[in-house]
Amino acid sequence: MGTWDTGPFDNDTAADFANALDDAEPKAREALIRGVLIRTIDATGYLTEAEEAVAAAALIAAQCPGGEPVDMSYGPETPMPVFPSDLRALADEALARIVDDEDGPASNWVDPEDWKQWRAILTRLRAVLAPPPPSIALFDVQQ
Repeated sequence: MGTWDTGPFDNDTAADFANALDDAEPKAREALIRGVLIRTIDATGYLTEAEEAVAAAALIAAQCPGGEPVDMSYGPETPMPVFPSDLRALADEALARIVDDEDGPASNWVDPEDWKQWRAILTRLRAVLAPPPPSIALFDVQQ
């Protein structure tokens, strides 16, 4: 695998996934993204589609409040459909699996600073995908 930076599309596998999304019919793009997330969640052993799952999660997060646009230099060039809200939970769950996989994509960087930056990106994506629940008042204060 060729990894040249720490962004969601900054490796050969994710860039190929972006090309596959560009080549797919508009209605098939959601299915491609959903499929890679579910296969990553359900995988046993090595997470073979982790890079694609990170890219998919970044595309979903880009549509969420607080999400950042995807870098279009390696990401898909065609507009993505509006994703259904259930993909947020799938993307967060896939990222949780990837973060816990020490032998997976995290092992691509020899430089610890790159690894830390990559982990920070995943943490930001997860924060956007699964924001903390709203605080609920324990009692009603009347004045």
